[in-house]
Amino acid sequence: MAIVEVKVPQLSESVAEATMLTWKKKVGEAVAIDEILIEIETDKVVLEVPAPAAGVLAEIIQADGATVAAEQLIAKIDTEATAGAAAPAAAAAPVAAAAPAAAPAAVANKGDVAMPAAAKLLADNNLSVSAVTGTGKDGRVTKGDVLGAVAAGATKSVAPSTIPTGVPTKSLPQVAAPSAQSLGDRPEQRVPMSRLRARVAERLLQSQSTNAILTTFNEVNMAPVMEMRKKFQDAFSKEHGVKIGFMSFFVKAAVHALKKYPVLNASVDGNDIVYHGFFDIGIAVGSPRGLVVPILRNADQMSFADIEKKIAEFGKKAAEGKLGIEEMTGGTFSISNGGTFGSMMSTPIINPPQSAILGVHATKDRAVVENGQIVIRPMNYLAMSYDHRIIDGREAVLGLVAMKEALEDPSRLLFDI
Repeated sequence: MAIVEVKVPQLSESVAEATMLTWKKKVGEAVAIDEILIEIETDKVVLEVPAPAAGVLAEIIQADGATVAAEQLIAKIDTEATAGAAAPAAAAAPVAAAAPAAAPAAVANKGDVAMPAAAKLLADNNLSVSAVTGTGKDGRVTKGDVLGAVAAGATKSVAPSTIPTGVPTKSLPQVAAPSAQSLGDRPEQRVPMSRLRARVAERLLQSQSTNAILTTFNEVNMAPVMEMRKKFQDAFSKEHGVKIGFMSFFVKAAVHALKKYPVLNASVDGNDIVYHGFFDIGIAVGSPRGLVVPILRNADQMSFADIEKKIAEFGKKAAEGKLGIEEMTGGTFSISNGGTFGSMMSTPIINPPQSAILGVHATKDRAVVENGQIVIRPMNYLAMSYDHRIIDGREAVLGLVAMKEALEDPSRLLFDI
């Protein structure tokens, strides 16, 4: 028997642990080299774990849903076995694996083991781990368990002297959901947040609590852009193999405005303002696992075709869960296109540590006044949220006006005026 170990791939420096999703192979089944065995979800991306060698999956050490760390052993492959031959060993594997876990589980069921995020919440709310009933794997206390305990007023193990009077806890009030048994014919389903969804929630709350967010609005007549697209669409598609979309115009207009008003492309670092001499534009993309924001690097140096191809690539990767960490790291400004789903107006939330974000909406025919006459024009409402700590209303409004002017007269982009 020649055993090859399957381990968790290296995670990024900011990621301490990951969650096992669903095994694509069962013990005893044949696997080919580089065949994907399982996907592992971090709070940023989903990583695929390929088979390091061909053979038979001899043992699964970490089951679906387990929390794992980088380089941790999760399975073993027998390179000399044939499919089906490892099945007897497989039957014994779960029993063998369960034995050493029995003791920790017994302790965990008593609420003595907390997940990292849960441990922080316990400390923030002056709660003992034994005061909370764990519902996680092996009885571990999860973040949701702690939030539920806070809402229920769990204080049974808190020493009175540790709670200063008149000082509120750091967590916001939570409303406990009714139990499934009491719902009768009105069923509910409780599922844990994915790591990606939990990370998005954390960053959005961080943005709202650390930024002084204001939003400015303007309307744009999209007729010039639409006419230009219609005129050059066929030739563009033949030349570049991709269609001209609206997003490339919005990216170009945003870069045009950021060059005029550099503070919109800046970020806050403590008491310093960091002005970025490059333009990395984040494009918000919806995926089955949640919102992701891949980055167009050096967008000022990209052509319309480059932008359209890259956005199409991002969309495909997001749908397949194959965006890499490096593709979503950084960014100096973001664009969110709610118009794809029919949104008329919204106030986008800044993606920290950035200081501004452009919200794009649906283009609709509307009645507007031109030269004293009511006419029909394809209008789009733009919204730009900005951090008022470093961006004044003047820069925000003029920046959005610069985007409007570039879209209503795209030739400005050619002459950089």
